[in-house]
Amino acid sequence: MINIRCETLPDYTVIAEVNTLAFGQENEAKLVEKIRRSDRYIPELSLVAEVENVVVGHILFSYINLVGEETLQVIGLAPLAVHPQFQRRGIGSALVQAGLEKADAKKEALVIVLGHPHFYNRFGFQPSVIYEIESPFLVPEDVFMVKTLQSYEKKYKGKVVYPAVFEEI
Repeated sequence: MINIRCETLPDYTVIAEVNTLAFGQENEAKLVEKIRRSDRYIPELSLVAEVENVVVGHILFSYINLVGEETLQVIGLAPLAVHPQFQRRGIGSALVQAGLEKADAKKEALVIVLGHPHFYNRFGFQPSVIYEIESPFLVPEDVFMVKTLQSYEKKYKGKVVYPAVFEEI
């Protein structure tokens, strides 16, 4: 049984460990720490997955900018990490689903992710170019994706600009 909840201060060390093990490096763990210390951090959208009261997964949604005719604040999903021993058990999917539901309940407009299409398509993510949203990265169109939420309006178009903390990793 998987329990999804908001992170708490005592979780920080194990969240860093899960990210480091999942990605095989410390970059994502450092990114989480830097986002937490920034004005882009959304405490209720930093979620952990527990199995038998042990944190085995983490997902972070934070604010990023969409720059077009005006600069709009949108949600970026990064990173998503599941401890290697617990991967392929639906934990990552449960974290994504819970996070999207919470973002929608907060009346956020859309979520942006750079990731594997075969994973994120099942949650309704589509290539960002469909929405006239430009990636800041030189990546294939299908890996930079958008999921619109109930508060989405067509005014959300332009180029995504990630906060400086993303460039530091």
